[in-house]
Amino acid sequence: MKIVAEKRLFWNLREGAEIDLSKRSQLDMYVQQVLSRGRQADVQSLLAKVDRRDFKASFERIKAYLPRPVKRFWEEWFGNPEPSSKRNP
Repeated sequence: MKIVAEKRLFWNLREGAEIDLSKRSQLDMYVQQVLSRGRQADVQSLLAKVDRRDFKASFERIKAYLPRPVKRFWEEWFGNPEPSSKRNP
């Protein structure tokens, strides 16, 4: 599935650039940017466009690059938070 990159989120891409969500690297870029910089509507759109299984796989690949509160929220949403001994305050 191809989508047009929204300039507000993907300022580094040229106007009208497409993101191919069937390509793992582009899906990961999309998920990371939406989770890091997106609004509620952007996240809702992501969840409507991306299969939950693909979203979770992408999240596992990119979670180290997310802000800590965002990472924790989605880990809890998926039901697999890190053990408290591994968490940094």
